[in-house]
Amino acid sequence: MIELKNKLYLGSENRTSVYDISIPDEPKAIIIFAHGYKGFKDWGAWHLVERFFVSNQFGFLKFNFSHNGGTPEHPIDFPDLEAFGENDYSKELFDLKKMTLLVERVLAERDLNIPIYLIGHSRGGGMAILHAWKDKRIAKVVSWAGISDLESRFPFGEELDEWKSFKIRFVQNSRTNQSMPHDYRMYENYISNKANLDIKMACENLKQPFLQIHGDMDLAVSISEGLNIAKWTKTRIQVIKGAGHTFQTKHPWESQQLPEDMLRVVETTLAFFEE
Repeated sequence: MIELKNKLYLGSENRTSVYDISIPDEPKAIIIFAHGYKGFKDWGAWHLVERFFVSNQFGFLKFNFSHNGGTPEHPIDFPDLEAFGENDYSKELFDLKKMTLLVERVLAERDLNIPIYLIGHSRGGGMAILHAWKDKRIAKVVSWAGISDLESRFPFGEELDEWKSFKIRFVQNSRTNQSMPHDYRMYENYISNKANLDIKMACENLKQPFLQIHGDMDLAVSISEGLNIAKWTKTRIQVIKGAGHTFQTKHPWESQQLPEDMLRVVETTLAFFEE
């Protein structure tokens, strides 16, 4: 059994971030997990999700995106708002490539010939699709409440003009009471790389087996987005009745058990991986 916590990696623009990796003896596959917007690897019940898959003989790697607002010294929450403000979708794809290379190296060092699977939650679900579209080393992909479009996340009209004029806009984090900055360069990066950041196109060209899981009471990412992804990939969607965006989990998560909705999510994902 391998268990490593808060290991360092060099992410986009040479910014150092952290990852955790657990590999049981005789693993069936290894899973890379990508957190969402205003997320981090130690958010909520992600450690219990990791424990669930490891107990079922899957390796598991979760990580902080290099510009998610955390630091190696303080990987929980958002002590580095400057980095958060500099983030963009291309940086997150770069980090996912680094994680895939890291996993590939770990498997080679241990002479493990097993597949690499990818799970993303929320924005991480969209990024997982975009990454797997271009990286055939990913054998299966699962999106939990994943987004179907990036452009709609940006402001438009007068609000976009104000962002361009002031170069920065702020989004309130109701949990931490922080004003989270976004540099206008994020929008410019999107426009410059639009062809590589088209989730619909990625879905329509995705070759790997894929599963979308979504709660029908998701107020953050509408189930309509999950239905779009399932339609574009010509695959199924697993609807969790009554579930919200985080499937009954929150931060911090005090219980040592997963809530019912998240348990259904991981069990459905496990069945998909074991097909």
